[in-house]
Amino acid sequence: MLNKVMLSTESRMRGDMQVRFGGRYGKTYCRKAVRRSVPSLRAGRGGNIIALAQELYASDSLPYLLERIAEQAPGVHPVSFSFGKQALSKPSFQQLEVVPLSSPALYSYLRQRGINTELAKRECREVRYLTDGKPYFAIGFPNRSGGYEIRNKFFKGCIAPKDITHIRQEQTRETCCLFEGFMDYLSFLTLRLERCPDLDGQDYIVLNSTSNLSKAIRPLGGYGRIHCFLDNDKAGMEAVQELREKYGMRVRDASHIYGDYNDLNDFLCGKRSGQAERRQEKPEPEREQRQARQPERKGRGFRM
Repeated sequence: MLNKVMLSTESRMRGDMQVRFGGRYGKTYCRKAVRRSVPSLRAGRGGNIIALAQELYASDSLPYLLERIAEQAPGVHPVSFSFGKQALSKPSFQQLEVVPLSSPALYSYLRQRGINTELAKRECREVRYLTDGKPYFAIGFPNRSGGYEIRNKFFKGCIAPKDITHIRQEQTRETCCLFEGFMDYLSFLTLRLERCPDLDGQDYIVLNSTSNLSKAIRPLGGYGRIHCFLDNDKAGMEAVQELREKYGMRVRDASHIYGDYNDLNDFLCGKRSGQAERRQEKPEPEREQRQARQPERKGRGFRM
């Protein structure tokens, strides 16, 4: 826990902090932004410098964030940080290398998740890196800002910057399919490939976390139809509701297709989760009504 952060005398007298992150000139965090013309650099959540660093570096580690602030912010001079016995951590990904997906172990993991490996090879990369001097590799799914969602059998994480992934066809499309994570997106492509080889009939947005929904609001506004393939949980339902409040009847909730499963990948794998089984034993009223409105489905068909 942070006991104290000591600023320079000049900063304390000025009462604010004008800082530069990663070479981005002209963007300033200012405690007195309400009374001054200097804009406040905010990320949509909170407004202090720690919240800003969390967004920029996609990390919740306070020691790591303070270390990055000390390196990048010329107006902030951390004199002493006290964390008890906890040492300042280093970045998790060192000597990062992005190459075409080729690892047999990663292909095996994708097959365990029911994913078509040729599709995955087209959509993803292989990310290799060192952590504490040890080599690791994972599936990397790129976002629109140059970051990656990374995943292997034992690890799930992100290489900053965190952002959505927007996949657009060469010609303008009327429909966009929305997914929470890239495994659900790959699951959708796999299911469609089995029944409809033409995968280019619509655009796609992958949130890479429901916390990124606000970043998808504007690009979704250009579509006449928005099909939501989000998780069957509170966050997924709230995201659909937020989109409906914004875009009304253009938003279609497709989660009934995999209604007894947590998400689309579980549906693909045919694995009923404990949560889904509990819902079957004691369905929620809203879920009962939604199921009653849906026609009876045979097998594991997948249609829009």
